Amino acid sequence: MKPDPNNRLTPLESRAALSLASIFGLRMMGLFLILPVFALYAEDLEGVTPLLVGIAISIYGLTQALLQIPFGMLSDRIGRKPVIVMGLLIFALGSVVAAMATTIEWVIIGRALQGSGAVAAAIMALAADLTREQSRTRIMAVIGMSIGFAFTLSLILGPLLNAAIGVPGIFWLTAVLALVGIAVTLLLVPDPVASSFHRDAEPERKSLLAALKNPDLLRLDFGILILHLVLTALFVVLPLVLRDQAGVAADHHWLIYLPVMVLAMALMIPFIVISEKRRKMKPVMVFAVALLCSSQLAFYLFGDSLAGAVIALLLFFTAFNVAEASLPSLISKSAPAAGKGSAMGIYATSQFGGAFLGGLAGGAMHQFYGIESVFLLTAAALALWLVVISGMNPPRHLRNHIVPLGSMDEAQASELRGMLLQLTGVIEAEVIAADGTAYLKIDPDLIAEQGVDEFLRKWM
Repeated sequence: MKPDPNNRLTPLESRAALSLASIFGLRMMGLFLILPVFALYAEDLEGVTPLLVGIAISIYGLTQALLQIPFGMLSDRIGRKPVIVMGLLIFALGSVVAAMATTIEWVIIGRALQGSGAVAAAIMALAADLTREQSRTRIMAVIGMSIGFAFTLSLILGPLLNAAIGVPGIFWLTAVLALVGIAVTLLLVPDPVASSFHRDAEPERKSLLAALKNPDLLRLDFGILILHLVLTALFVVLPLVLRDQAGVAADHHWLIYLPVMVLAMALMIPFIVISEKRRKMKPVMVFAVALLCSSQLAFYLFGDSLAGAVIALLLFFTAFNVAEASLPSLISKSAPAAGKGSAMGIYATSQFGGAFLGGLAGGAMHQFYGIESVFLLTAAALALWLVVISGMNPPRHLRNHIVPLGSMDEAQASELRGMLLQLTGVIEAEVIAADGTAYLKIDPDLIAEQGVDEFLRKWM
């Protein structure tokens, strides 16, 4: 099948993708930079306990989970950019509070404020405003890649910045990054001609209820919750493990993270190729979860040596990268044709909720039962996920296709939906009269997007 030249990004779409991805990346870097160093810094804070360390690391996930969908809906009413600027200002305020904190309680307040600047949904909605339907998946992929890049860079820069400016300096830096994000929003992000509701990018109340009743989507939501629970719980104790058990000085932790992350990303690629190209998504995901579980057991058994900790970390991040890349694709394939935005909203809420639960549980286990108990907790959580995902239906390799149609009434929409479902290769079809849009799931082996478009042009 030849690529459709109309799917190439326009200059405006390219500008929107890069500028919005930079805002997302700067914000996420502000959240992630302290991850590899905070457990060590917090030892000198007044009133510190391992439980409070875990809460300080993860409390942003709670406020983010609670506010991201409301902030997205608010952006429908008052505009995307005002919500993004407001959210980044709240994030900057939280960074300043954490930077000036001398007690663990004030760091927790600062981190909670950071999470309250929940701009993810508004950024996605603005991306949808600035792109054509056929370009939107590519734009969202660019934004998603910025998150992965920010996380990887944070693990390497966190220890280096800690040695240079300390954790308070890192918090001041994250405040500056938020202000840079505001400048990018106001000066570089294009202004949309009009803002409208996009079912493929934004949650909708009716679709939210349907997504919460979908067993396949719930399995995936549970999966991302567990994945980020484990990630956050791990970093409650990992800096301590590397320093106290593996014997690596805190300033040198980046020398562990850099080669591990580079090698893990390289090892991830064959699994993604097998998953997508050879259509083995379920076996690859089951293997990734099993490998994640094995990595936690490796930390428990061999984490007191440098070699054991490095091998366990490599296993973890290889499997983590595979799961993190595969789960959004599975959500997209499993969500109803007109309900992708709602499915992704619940998925993102589950992700941030998992981060909060991971810090809470990891800190509690560390405080009451010791560091090794954290690895048993994460291994048990992953074993439960392995059971849950084993019952997942193998996803069909379908493609979402959205076609703007213009104004129509309900009778025309119903008639067109029936005609579309009679086309070979159209698996799902929803025609929303209010949107003037057809939302389809098609089997690309049976029908090309161009074939659907040609049929609709004749119908119109």
